[in-house]
Amino acid sequence: MAEAEAAERRVLVAVDESEESMHALSWCLKNIISDKFSDTLLLLYVKPPRAVSTALDGTAFLFSSDVMLAIEKYGNEVADCVMEKAKKLCSELADVKVETRIENGDARDVICQMADKLGADLLVMGSHGYGLIKRAFLGSVSNHCAQNAKCPVMIVKKPKSTSNSH
Repeated sequence: MAEAEAAERRVLVAVDESEESMHALSWCLKNIISDKFSDTLLLLYVKPPRAVSTALDGTAFLFSSDVMLAIEKYGNEVADCVMEKAKKLCSELADVKVETRIENGDARDVICQMADKLGADLLVMGSHGYGLIKRAFLGSVSNHCAQNAKCPVMIVKKPKSTSNSH
């Protein structure tokens, strides 16, 4: 009985609209999820906080309610599309239990909070491979989670495409 309890694993995979995150999920399904364990795969998508645009001179743009609704609707459609794609990848494995969560906020904080709240044994995420400038502005979500999540973090890098054009 104690062995069966130990064999239950909760693996949280942070997904977004990038190829890198789908590669990380695919890698996780091939290399981590196993029918030897009673695995639950937790798919998490974090919608960015509501857009508040501020001009360089400090004046804020106020969007009309129609525009805000359109932005919200688009955000929901992106989230649903990402989840459908992720669930389709998971459906190739028969025995895995899949749970999905869509949350709002700064991905860095939300992913760490949800890993804790959902009792994840492992957090798997892709590495976007942002350049130095973009990373300086956005901050690396994967670096932040590696430093702050309470469970082990697996960062899966997408292999560089090998083109034979040289």
